[in-house]
Amino acid sequence: MQEFDLLVVGGGPGGYVAAIRAAQRGLSVAVVEKERPGGVCLNWGCIPTKAMLRSAEVYETVLHAADFGINVDNVSIDYDTVTRRKAGVVKGLTDGVAGLLKANGVKVIDGHARFTGPTTVDVYATGESPLGADGPRYAADPSGAQPIDRVSARDVIIATGSVPVQLPLPGADLPGVITSDGAFGLTEVPKRIAIIGGSAVGAEWATLFNTLGSEVSIIEMQKTLVPAEDAEIGKTLGRTFSKKGIKVLTEAQVSRIDQGSDGLQVTVDGAKPQQIDADFVLVGVGRKPNTASLDLDKAGVSTGERGFIEVDDKLRTNVEHVYAIGDVTGKALLAHVASHQGVVAAETVAGEHASIDYNVIPAATFTHPEIASVGLTEAQATEAGHEVVTSKFPFAALGRAQSYGDTEGFMKIVAGKKYGEVLGVHIIGHSASDLITEGALAMGLEATLDELSETIHAHPTLGEVGMEAAMSALGLPVHVAPPKKR
Repeated sequence: MQEFDLLVVGGGPGGYVAAIRAAQRGLSVAVVEKERPGGVCLNWGCIPTKAMLRSAEVYETVLHAADFGINVDNVSIDYDTVTRRKAGVVKGLTDGVAGLLKANGVKVIDGHARFTGPTTVDVYATGESPLGADGPRYAADPSGAQPIDRVSARDVIIATGSVPVQLPLPGADLPGVITSDGAFGLTEVPKRIAIIGGSAVGAEWATLFNTLGSEVSIIEMQKTLVPAEDAEIGKTLGRTFSKKGIKVLTEAQVSRIDQGSDGLQVTVDGAKPQQIDADFVLVGVGRKPNTASLDLDKAGVSTGERGFIEVDDKLRTNVEHVYAIGDVTGKALLAHVASHQGVVAAETVAGEHASIDYNVIPAATFTHPEIASVGLTEAQATEAGHEVVTSKFPFAALGRAQSYGDTEGFMKIVAGKKYGEVLGVHIIGHSASDLITEGALAMGLEATLDELSETIHAHPTLGEVGMEAAMSALGLPVHVAPPKKR
């Protein structure tokens, strides 16, 4: 049996960060990982989808090159090259993580961990992926099998992430019904695809396939797409999608999927019941904790109603010396949150102090236009008892957006009316994912509208949108017309 100060189960953006930080603090550390380092984020989520979305963005830019005085003929998509480029990006980053773990002296054990006690695990070989060599690997059935390794540690961090939710729909097991993982197995751009779920996952795949030429339908049961965002953001994205030719169905729900004479047939219930024909149906309705084959009961670790592991503010579970981080905790299913939780857990194990503020978590959705937010929506702030002031500043009023040729969208600030404290920032537009950092920093430093408006921003930049939105919230807009007096 191998023994360590700390064992991290899972090498995703939470697990590998925790392992590196703990090693930096002088602990002997091992990571058990059944796939390539980097977890879902690097292998099946954040990075590969963004690599493919970048290909789609380049394609769309070239299609409109004549608007910039550049004439290009015979533009076409080589989907095989798109996926090969994606694979190259993923490999470069996962190899980089493996190198960082090695450089910090972290032992990586290849396999699937199953608890045999609070701080001991057996490690089993992993099985083949149903998607082939490039698909996620799964734990082999250990019944009758012998573990390939046994590991004990003083402390354990569970960082096993999440997996796509499977809907209990009639027809959900038909060929052609896929999850976001399965979408990476497609060898060509689908002619017709129906996407169930209009949150970040579904909206990003809708953007990708629509740009590459698919006939896309997206079905969301809430009133707007990306329902976790401010309502104005969701409505704006819905209008944009519709203009791009995406069929957007909100306040609608899929009741069944059938095999038709020409592909799949999706039955949609709602204000206007209808059937949608598709070659593929992508289910992107959310994710659930990846704990099914960990044997958590043998460790005594408690889970909540939805199966997420319950933790305190230091990521400690109900079992002494056992911690949990990332998606498996259900706090916020975002890679950057997992990484910060990893730091907090590792520092706590090492006897140091660290903390996390769940009220200031930026989020980004890489649609076109991009979406990003931090803090409270207008509705949430009002429900929390705040008397609020809001303002929006359009990208179309920015010189940089005009010169760049992408003027769609706006920034919306939600602030307290009395003191002007920033309660939330919501963006839809070019580079929203980069611009949201100013909003997060403003909230973290308890900045006010006055402080944002008085901060000199470089010109011409998209970042000026924050300054301009703050000025507008103060009733002192410079580059948009003031509101009409009643």
